[in-house]
Amino acid sequence: LFKKRKKIVIIIIKMEVMQVLHMNNGEGETSYAKNSNIQRKIISVTNSRLKEAILNIMCNNNNNKNVPESIGVADLGCSSGPNTLMVVSEIINIIDETSRKSGISFPELRISLNDLPGNDFNDIFRSLPSFFHKVKEEKGAENCYVVGVPGSFYGRLFPQKSMHFVHSSSSLHWLSQVPLGLGTNNAMSSLNKGKLYISHTSPSDVINAYVSQFQNDFSTFLRSRSPEIVPGGRMLLSLMGRSSIDPTIEDGCYYQWELLANALSNLVSKGQVEEEKIDSFNAPYYAPCPEEVKIAVENEGSFMIDRIETFEIEWDANVSSNSSDDKILLSRGQQVAKTIRAVVESMVENHFGNEIMDDLFSVYGDLVDDYIYRKKAVYVNLVVSLKRKE
Repeated sequence: LFKKRKKIVIIIIKMEVMQVLHMNNGEGETSYAKNSNIQRKIISVTNSRLKEAILNIMCNNNNNKNVPESIGVADLGCSSGPNTLMVVSEIINIIDETSRKSGISFPELRISLNDLPGNDFNDIFRSLPSFFHKVKEEKGAENCYVVGVPGSFYGRLFPQKSMHFVHSSSSLHWLSQVPLGLGTNNAMSSLNKGKLYISHTSPSDVINAYVSQFQNDFSTFLRSRSPEIVPGGRMLLSLMGRSSIDPTIEDGCYYQWELLANALSNLVSKGQVEEEKIDSFNAPYYAPCPEEVKIAVENEGSFMIDRIETFEIEWDANVSSNSSDDKILLSRGQQVAKTIRAVVESMVENHFGNEIMDDLFSVYGDLVDDYIYRKKAVYVNLVVSLKRKE
């Protein structure tokens, strides 16, 4: 009976994350569509690895020189907005260039765009007619088929051996659930008092819960993709990470959550937020180090690691890309706050309520201004290239 109840609780927690975790929809000033330049830059930085993976599929599929007649491609955590079809467009460019050089026809391309059900798939679908028209005009390719696949990538999404290439960018640092034991209604939830994520003050039980949840989730992700990807198929994954094995290090987005917790504490002092609300919130997020990714891949056993790389992106990397008049009036910290708000607002709002969102991210922006004035604030991104074993 205990095991059944525990399983039911886990299912409920996972369903809650699926329902509340999504980027801000639409095209408003706090939307992901208008505040996703950092994610766009991450995609651009990994273009060389993307090309390498696609060329391997086309030129060495199943250890022969036969290009597949039909290629399955999936983008997991595609979101919506200007970045959504960026990877797909680059893949089409690579395949078109390679096909022309080899003197072969453009292969059939089956593209699956995946994200959680709360994603703005309607926005993606509205953009497809112009996308197809552009592909046909520029490449002469008519055999590209795009579908939306709502659902968690911590489970099966596609038929067996249907995918040749799986891509995911800025998504796999999101866990399937708040680490077990740290959920809102759990007796352990206040262990991480005053914090939203791993902190220097977090007890070892909190850190261990996060590490365990990541290992379980990443292993589940690999097990789910294993039957879906053809032997010799490739995966390219980029996610927020950290450079050190120490999970409390600042470059693991530690201060992204630390400063947001400080902003909430500021609102507690003003009577706008109950202190207990902060104590009972823990983010379903984990920024791993390369060693943790290697352990999960080796333990699961279906994939070979081609390489794991890290690179840094400054918090305010999006500032120079913003040129509209209203954004010029914003400080660097306030622009960073808009970027973070576009990503985390749905879950923060679900827990703390809508009425404090403007004040919260205004205070947060001021704290970021102060932090980046004193320090170089960077995100560390992990890029993981994997090959499905033969």
